[in-house]
Amino acid sequence: MERCDNDMPFLLKYENVAWYENGKVRILDRRVYPTEVKFVECTDYKEVVKCIQDMVTQSTGPYTAVGMGMALAAYECKDKPEKEQEEFLKKASEELANSRPTAAHRYGKVTGHCLDSALKALKEGKDTVQACVDRTIESLNRRYSTMQIVGDYLCDIIPDNGTILTQCYGETIIATVIRAAHRKNKIFKAFCAETRPFFQGARLTASCFAEMGIDTTVVSDNMIAWALQTQGIDLFTSACDAMALDGYIANKVGSFQIAILSKYFGIPYYVTGLPDLGKKTKDDITIEMRDPEQVLSARGIRNCRPEVHGLYPAFDIVPPHLITGLVTDKGVYVPELLRHYFDTPVQEYY
Repeated sequence: MERCDNDMPFLLKYENVAWYENGKVRILDRRVYPTEVKFVECTDYKEVVKCIQDMVTQSTGPYTAVGMGMALAAYECKDKPEKEQEEFLKKASEELANSRPTAAHRYGKVTGHCLDSALKALKEGKDTVQACVDRTIESLNRRYSTMQIVGDYLCDIIPDNGTILTQCYGETIIATVIRAAHRKNKIFKAFCAETRPFFQGARLTASCFAEMGIDTTVVSDNMIAWALQTQGIDLFTSACDAMALDGYIANKVGSFQIAILSKYFGIPYYVTGLPDLGKKTKDDITIEMRDPEQVLSARGIRNCRPEVHGLYPAFDIVPPHLITGLVTDKGVYVPELLRHYFDTPVQEYY
């Protein structure tokens, strides 16, 4: 099967996101990359669920992990009677889809399609495991192709020899905007907010930019105002974990404050992604509250006294008046008009 991960950095090669092979799913541990290149091996789909919950993979990495998790579930039950296989796969689809709440609807699209493919293969006496793997690769190809269109639009917005600021890890949009820039001979610099407490911006985003030849600088999360004021940043851009039709978006916690600072300094904020028909308004977005202990330590070292408390909302919601444009595969929308995205047919993304 043709693949769309050519010219992608290490982190975005399909096998380096999540991959099923010989009764195991191998997931790159993004919590330690690039200090270590380490893979977590899962031997049942529940371990894939835990990997997603524990942030072994994040951003859009779980979309691949849940699909490959369905292949693993199919392997686990392949010797059971047909009816038991059906029930096992349905249960796996539900549990994988709900690994994390904010993106559960999108995860469910992936697992649902894998479930349909597996059940069809089961009825036809074909390999259910391979059906899930093939369906996941098809989903990856669609996502990478769709995000290339988004990356092309974002590249057009970035000024020649401009400088951008990013937040967290936008996964495919990072590589696709760079591919577009290479194709158009456009040069730009990137500043990456480090993104506590897992440092995705410093470890993942910066790694992808640097690997693909972009002049890259990391700033800590409390340097953003200084950077916006002094470093000639032309625009702030982030992906999003949820894009509601009322123009509100949810992204890694910290996005809201950077959006406020960008507005204060007159710097535009462009959000990349696709709207979710299942999220009509911001009230349909669930903010995941994670283990507060994760705030009290960094890279495995606790920084606080035992009696100190932590608080960790994984995402925050950015209101539309702070967003300049929502960059989609159908072009750039002002938030107030995003509801028209679905006025014309939409290609399946998952």
